[in-house]
Amino acid sequence: MARIAVDAMGGDFAPEPIVAGAVSAAESQPSIEKLFLVGQTAAVEAALAAQPSVPPTVEVVEAAEVVAMDEAPVVAVRRKRDSSISRAVDLVRKGRADAIFSAGNTGAAVAATTLKLRTLEGVGRPAIATIVPSNRRPFVMLDAGATPDATAEMICQFAAMGCVCCEEILGVANPAVGLLSIGEEDAKGNEVTKAAFELLQRSGLNFVGNVESSDLFEGKVDVGVCDGFVGNIVLKTSESVARSLGQWVREEVQKKLIYKAGAALCRGAFTAIKKKADPAVYGGAPLLGVNGVCIIGHGSSSAMAAHNAVRVGAEFVEHGINPKISECVGRVAEAIA
Repeated sequence: MARIAVDAMGGDFAPEPIVAGAVSAAESQPSIEKLFLVGQTAAVEAALAAQPSVPPTVEVVEAAEVVAMDEAPVVAVRRKRDSSISRAVDLVRKGRADAIFSAGNTGAAVAATTLKLRTLEGVGRPAIATIVPSNRRPFVMLDAGATPDATAEMICQFAAMGCVCCEEILGVANPAVGLLSIGEEDAKGNEVTKAAFELLQRSGLNFVGNVESSDLFEGKVDVGVCDGFVGNIVLKTSESVARSLGQWVREEVQKKLIYKAGAALCRGAFTAIKKKADPAVYGGAPLLGVNGVCIIGHGSSSAMAAHNAVRVGAEFVEHGINPKISECVGRVAEAIA
């Protein structure tokens, strides 16, 4: 059974879609024992009043402050101790909750979780793992932004954590790991990636070598690993390209009647592709390596995204991801020592 603390004030449109999605998840997921909605009570209760029904497992926890999207993360966490993200993390620290979900300031969520819960034994820094669709099956990419200046050892730890996530959440046995670089040749990359390559070769993981960004979407790997600087750029570029392509198709379809007719015939295919590429389907990205479960959502998270993020948080608790991460990271550390 999982107890989930939700940063109800986190997100571009919070609290309404966050509350709606979280309540929906609490109603539909029998594994959710308790749902804490953390935020300014009046605003959260107003959002709750708009829901068709609210299960008895839902509890509102007061937090007077909100961390804005443009605030410096560490400074905000230290100064705004009564913020919704800090109070949500406190629930896990005190043992009242098992997992946190926030669609607010990503840096603040990472800082609050890391500072208050610390990292798992053997893990240097956490990593954001994002599940991304490809032409074969979804793959896990990390780090997507938590640790921009990762060392080679940290990247190796990211690979271990990504493998556990891939095995437990996506059901892929012995996942293939690729190191994101500027070429497939062993000698390609900067000094950090070259050092990480050597460590990954000795790690005992199913390391298939360097991969380029295009290889990720062609289904060549199950886990794509890199530092948070590169990963965040890859993720945001991919999202931008997907949005732009959709817009271009819509604009071209409107230019000729025959195009409109063809689009009508292909509506089902377009809908399927949109659903496959919609990040809301995957909910949020887990922050791996911290001593707790933290799911980070997109700032523009819809009710469906919030629903799925809470669901993912419950799944991580059910699967006991953290002990398995500690075990895998420990094995890898011994192999590369």
